[in-house]
Amino acid sequence: MRKNHRLRWAAIPIAASLAIVLSGCTQAQLHGFLPGFEEGQPAVTNQTDRIGGLWTTSWIVLLVVGLITWGLIIWTVVVYRRRKGQTGLPVQLRYNMPIEIFYTVVPLILVLGFFAFTARDQAAIEARFDSPDVKIEVIGKQWAWDFNYVNEDVYSSGIQGQPDLEGAKGSLVESEIPTLVLPVGKKIELALESRDVIHSFWVIDFLYKKDMIPGKTNYMSVIPERIGTYSGKCAELCGEYHSLMLFKVKVVSEADYEAYIQSLRVAGSVGQLDNGYNRNQNLPGTTAPTVQEGN
Repeated sequence: MRKNHRLRWAAIPIAASLAIVLSGCTQAQLHGFLPGFEEGQPAVTNQTDRIGGLWTTSWIVLLVVGLITWGLIIWTVVVYRRRKGQTGLPVQLRYNMPIEIFYTVVPLILVLGFFAFTARDQAAIEARFDSPDVKIEVIGKQWAWDFNYVNEDVYSSGIQGQPDLEGAKGSLVESEIPTLVLPVGKKIELALESRDVIHSFWVIDFLYKKDMIPGKTNYMSVIPERIGTYSGKCAELCGEYHSLMLFKVKVVSEADYEAYIQSLRVAGSVGQLDNGYNRNQNLPGTTAPTVQEGN
């Protein structure tokens, strides 16, 4: 009884300390320091909360399991250590069925639990919109990006990151990094294609990436929910200048999106860039071959 009473009193300050620590956490800390979470700001996309929740919950479970495991190891080492004057080996025990069953069942429950929650969230993330508001074809190429705005029949052709000779060492010319412009609050369907080798489309703050495989179209469906500019890169080693295969995603208002589309028309970037294997198509600018509507 006295032991239980002491444990009860010890639990009170521990619970109070945890409550204070957790209440003082920022949004970034509560989401495991993942990018894309800021205090007082909405999630970057409709899926980032789901992804962040899966990541954080998984780590909490793993940390609890780790603490229990290390606690039992330390407890065993301390309690069953060799005392002064003791000689010989301790009593050897084998085939403790309750412990054997415990060691088998608990990992199995953990694996099945991780699989079930991952499959649930993956199904929700991978679901395509029945009627997306905006369709964009993203074409990866060594070592840059082309963007076909399908509904508007315009395109943007990019080049790989260019060194900024007037800036700090290792910096790039920001204005020449390919930019994908998306309207905020709209259902976006991205058709991911590759023109040459396997690439991977990764927007860091979206907490999501997907491979781009020659001859195969993968899809990414997302709703951007926060206006801003986000960094992206190829996440699959694709050759000599892989590190310079960068891009930016600019989430803007609908009016700014329409203005951007109009600027592409004015610049003569009308039609759709072909994704067929052709090294000449990897050259930047409006001289890259296009497929005009109706051809």
